[in-house]
Amino acid sequence: MKRVVLAAGAVAAFCLTGPVLAAYSAAGESSAADRTSEVPGWDDSATPVTVSRQMNIDPPSKAADERAARQNGFQDDGLLLAFTLPAPGVNGYVEQLRPERELRQRDEPRESVATPMTPFSHLGLPEPESLPDVREGQVCAPCGGDLNSLAIAVHRLDDRESRIYLRAVH
Repeated sequence: MKRVVLAAGAVAAFCLTGPVLAAYSAAGESSAADRTSEVPGWDDSATPVTVSRQMNIDPPSKAADERAARQNGFQDDGLLLAFTLPAPGVNGYVEQLRPERELRQRDEPRESVATPMTPFSHLGLPEPESLPDVREGQVCAPCGGDLNSLAIAVHRLDDRESRIYLRAVH
């Protein structure tokens, strides 16, 4: 008797949801399989200006070689922003962001680097974890507004300039 009731319940559920699913598909909506092929995906319209706004930060006026990307995720989106700064402006910029703690200095690349969900290689840059002479840390987690976290890495390119890497979850 118990199996008959369960089977009847399954048939009733199918009969009730089948027409709804068919109407949903007929209305031009993509199926779950179609949507998963789109996500995660890179947003081709992302620019340094749009990404910095989503990160709630202002890039410095002396920033050069600015690169940005946004990756649409299943629940959260990944944001990347990278630029170079003249050496005299780096510490002031980092202080302006008010990191949770003083940035950690790492002199050697990390031995094993997992590929992040939002890799800087998408911007044609090496991952900060794979580089020597990097200061890194969390700016905020959780952050205010729609931003969940924001991390920074500063890689000294030479005596004149450094590259700033910012990675956020939005």
